[in-house]
Amino acid sequence: MTPSFVHLRCHSEYSLVDGIVRVKPLIKKCLDYNMPAVAITDQVNLFAAVKFYKAAMGSGIKPIIGADLWIKNPDDVARPFHLILLCQDQLGYHNLTELISRAFQHGQEAGKALVHYQWLTQETCAGLIALSGGLQGDIGHAFVAENKDLAASRLAKWQSLFPQRFYLELHRTGRPREERYIHFACELAAAHDIPVVATGDVRFISEDDFNAHEARVCIHDGYVLDDNRREKRYSPEQHLKTPEQMCELFSDIPSACANTVEIAKRCNVEIELGKVCLPNFPIPDGDTIDTYFRRVSHEGLQQRLDILFDRETEEFPETEKEYQARLDEELDVILRMGFPGYFLIVAD
Repeated sequence: MTPSFVHLRCHSEYSLVDGIVRVKPLIKKCLDYNMPAVAITDQVNLFAAVKFYKAAMGSGIKPIIGADLWIKNPDDVARPFHLILLCQDQLGYHNLTELISRAFQHGQEAGKALVHYQWLTQETCAGLIALSGGLQGDIGHAFVAENKDLAASRLAKWQSLFPQRFYLELHRTGRPREERYIHFACELAAAHDIPVVATGDVRFISEDDFNAHEARVCIHDGYVLDDNRREKRYSPEQHLKTPEQMCELFSDIPSACANTVEIAKRCNVEIELGKVCLPNFPIPDGDTIDTYFRRVSHEGLQQRLDILFDRETEEFPETEKEYQARLDEELDVILRMGFPGYFLIVAD
């Protein structure tokens, strides 16, 4: 059976702000729907990647690894743009992890880990396929502002960063302005020879899960469900629809569904499991990681002893000897297990 649609934008329970899709039920639904592949694109994280990869591969479903990034909005930090990146290959996976790490280390603003535009170059975007984010993307924001020139210039920028790898994303989830945006996006795509792609912008599996999802969002945003002041950003239509439902929904734009299958074919990432992978911690010349770990641990112990005890007392030498023996025992265990680098990274 030839696949007709693949979900490329799903937020799992690891999207702590707005997703309640659980990995195993997602894979089961994909099997029920005869979908050969599915993507999880959590909000600025890859927390679900290993669990998702193992569950999907174990069930014969192709896992597509990606993330829904927040791109810093220079005009409103509180309302960043969305950009969905899908890993096409190992290089793309590496680049996505680098972008997410950089967002958490250097892009924290207004409680969000933001990616800055200047971090996106042809080098850092290599191996990645980009979806525009629909109305939540920067092109969507330009549409809302009724600025066609700005939308076209932003599209040109994304084309240069993702040549043959950028898609204008379309949604039909019953939210305001979607139909007008679809007409705008299709015209823009035709004018600039850019493909469009349909996504369900999935946040939960069953339509019955909508209220539970709204509760999750309220917990994060600090509202109660019946607060009339809260912004309602989601709809019951953001459940995991069948391929047939999605194709019917976009029957007037068949290429938007066909392109989901083509994107799925282009995404091929293999995650090596069962191997500990830690960054190389910088070690001073003349030291090995083991000797350096022992040295800084004993230096730290001496600093703690200065706080806890009076070195001038008669019993201090025996106390110090006892603490050093306990520390050496712990260090021996850590070194035998091969984890000095992990402890140095955590300490840093």
